[in-house]
Amino acid sequence: MRRILVTSALPYANGHIHIGHLLEYLQTDIWVRFQKLRGNHCVYMCADDTHGTAIMIRAREEGITEEELIAQMQKAHVEDFAGFDIEFDNYGSTHSPENRELCAEIWASIRQAGLVHEREVERLYDVAEGMFLADRQVRGTCPNPKCGATDQPGDNCSVCSWHYNAIELSDPVSALSGTTPEVRKHPHLFINIEQKHAFLERWTQGGEHLQPEIANYLKGHFLHEPLRDWDVSRPVPYFGFEIPDSPGNYWYVWFDAPIGYMASTKQWCDRHGENFDDWWASDRTEIHHFLGKDITYFHTLFWPAMLETSRYNLPEKIHIHGFLNVDGLKMSKSKGTLVAASTYLKHLDPAYLRYYYASKLTNRVDDFDLNLDEFVAKVNSDMVGNVINLASRTARFAQQTGLSAEYPDDGGLFQQAAQDGDEIAEAYESCDYARAIRQILATADRANRYVEHNAPWLLAKDPDQADCLRDVCTVGLNLFRQLAIYLAPVLPRLAQQTGELLGQPITGFRQSKTPLTGTPVAKFKHMMKRVDPKRVDAMFAASVEKGPAGGAGLQSEPSGPAGSEARAEQAADGGQPLGGEPLAEPITFDDFAKVDLRVARVVAAEDVPEANKLLKLTLSLGGDDRRVVLAGIKGVYRPEELVGRLLICAANLAPRKMKFGTSEGMVLASGPGGKEIFLLSADEGAKPGQRVH
Repeated sequence: MRRILVTSALPYANGHIHIGHLLEYLQTDIWVRFQKLRGNHCVYMCADDTHGTAIMIRAREEGITEEELIAQMQKAHVEDFAGFDIEFDNYGSTHSPENRELCAEIWASIRQAGLVHEREVERLYDVAEGMFLADRQVRGTCPNPKCGATDQPGDNCSVCSWHYNAIELSDPVSALSGTTPEVRKHPHLFINIEQKHAFLERWTQGGEHLQPEIANYLKGHFLHEPLRDWDVSRPVPYFGFEIPDSPGNYWYVWFDAPIGYMASTKQWCDRHGENFDDWWASDRTEIHHFLGKDITYFHTLFWPAMLETSRYNLPEKIHIHGFLNVDGLKMSKSKGTLVAASTYLKHLDPAYLRYYYASKLTNRVDDFDLNLDEFVAKVNSDMVGNVINLASRTARFAQQTGLSAEYPDDGGLFQQAAQDGDEIAEAYESCDYARAIRQILATADRANRYVEHNAPWLLAKDPDQADCLRDVCTVGLNLFRQLAIYLAPVLPRLAQQTGELLGQPITGFRQSKTPLTGTPVAKFKHMMKRVDPKRVDAMFAASVEKGPAGGAGLQSEPSGPAGSEARAEQAADGGQPLGGEPLAEPITFDDFAKVDLRVARVVAAEDVPEANKLLKLTLSLGGDDRRVVLAGIKGVYRPEELVGRLLICAANLAPRKMKFGTSEGMVLASGPGGKEIFLLSADEGAKPGQRVH
C-alpha cells in the first residue's frame, strides 16, 4: 500500500470559486478517489490562501476585519467544493498558528544556510492610496520585447509567460486608484536561489518529477542563466505574518502559501493522531502537487529550493494543467462565460461537469476548451444514452427476480471488461482521464450491444423465458456495475446509486474482477437526467456581469473589440515597417487558398552547428505527422525556449534541399530580419494540425 499526500493550489480568499478553478480541483479529486479505490493510503490537503495586500484592501472596502473576510470566504469555498463532490481530508487556512510555526521553522533553515540578504529595492508606490502596490495591483504593458501585450499584471505576462518586476512594466497604472504610481525605494529581504541552481537543475531535469514540456520550459526560460534573487518580504501595511527576525517586514504571500500545504497536513495529523513527519519527512510518502501552469515558476523552483534547504520531502510529482477556455475563448464576465460554482449548481447537475472535464483531461499542459455543444452532447450521449441506459433497460426486470445464482455465459464480456480495468487504472494513474473515459465507453458499447441483441423487454413478454430474462439482466447489470466502478473516481454519486441498486457498496477497484450473483435488485431510480440546453443558456445568462455604461479604468477583460480599438488608437502605430516593405501585388482568394497554413507544435529544436542562422525544428501537426523545418532564427531564439510552442507552419510547401539538410515546410515570422524576427504563434486553445484560414 502506497502512502500518498496530495495537494491542489490554494484558492485565494479574495474571490469565489468559478468553473475555471474547478478544473484543477476536480482533476485532483478524481486522482485521489482513484488512489483510495486502489487501496492506497491517500490524503487530500488544501487550504485558503489568505494573505496579501488584496485581502487587506477588500476587507477595508467592506468595512470588516481581514479575519472576518477570510472566514466568510472559506465558508463559501468549502460549500462550493462540497457541491461538486470534492472531498478534502483537511481544508485549512494559511492564516493559522500551524502555518506561522512552520514558516518560522523553514525561514530559520534558510537563514542558517546563508541564503538571505537585504537590499533596497525600487517598487511602485500609489501616492493616492499611501502604499506600495502588490504585483497584482498594477497593470501595464509586458516588458518582453517579443511580446508587448497590454493590460498585464505586475509579475508575469498571461500571453508570453514572461516573469518580471512590476517596475519593468511600461505605462503602469494602479488598479486601486487608477493613477500612475511612482517608483520608491524600500529595504527588502531576498533569498539567493542561485545557490540552489545545481540542485534545481538536477531535480527538474532528472527523474519524472515534471512533465517533459515543463522541464523543457524551465530549462529554456530560467535554468539556462543565473536565477534571480527572490524578494520574500513586504513592508507595512500588509496582511500576513511578520518576519520574526525583521520587525516591520512581512513574508510575501508566495513564501507562506505553499507552506500552507504542510500546515493543513499538520491540522489533519493532530486531529487523527498521525505523526506529521511520517507525511512530510519520510521516504515512504509520495507528495503530489496539482496546479495550473500560471504558477509553475513558484512551485518548480522556489518551493523545491525551500524544501531542500529544510528537512522536508521534495514532491514526487508536480502535475500541471493548462487554462480553461469556453467555446474557444478566454472566460469573460461580460459574456457570461466566467461562471461561478454557486451559479452552476443552481442550474445544472455537478456530475455533468465532473464527467465532461474528465473526458477531456490528459496528462499534458495543453489548454482546455469547454465547448458548450459538445458538453451537452457528451453527457446526453455518453452517460445517459450509453452508461445509464444499460441499467435502466435491465434493472426494472431484475427487480422481480434478483440476480442469477451463478453468473451466466456472456461470451467473455465480463472477463474482457475486467481486463479493461487494468488499462483504465493505468490511465487514471497517469492523469490521462480522457483515455480512461474512452476505454470505459468502449466497454459500455460492448455491453449495450449484448443487451440490444438479447432484448430483455421482449423476453419479459414470454413467461417461458423467465430464466433467460434473469440471466440477461444479471449479465447486463454486472457489466453496468463494472462501468460504475471504473467511473467511481469521476462520478461518486453514480457509484453510490449503483451500490444501493445492487445491494453492495462500491469500495474498491478490484470489485470489477468478481461478478455479483444471487442477490436482490432494488427498484431502479433515475441516476442522471439529460442536459437541458435551455438550462445551460440560463446559467450563462445569469453569469453576465453588467458594468456601468462607458466603463473606465482597468478592466478584468483586456480583449474584445472595444478594448482593442481603444488600445489601437492609443498606440499610434508608426508607418516605418510598412514603408520599408510595401504591400505586394494583390492576389486572388484562389491563389491564397493554395497555401496550406497549419498550427504546429515544436516537439524538438536543435542548433545546426555549421550554419550561421539556422535552427532545426521538429514540428508536430497532430497524430504521427512530423515535419523537419530549417528556420533562419538562430541568435534570436534559443532552441530550448521553442519546445512546446505553437507556431504557424506552411505545411504544403514542397521539400527544399539545402546545404545543411532538407526543410519540409516553413514557419511564419514577421520583422525585417537580423535580430528583429518575431515568430507567429497561435492563441491559447489552438491545436496542432488545425488549418489557419
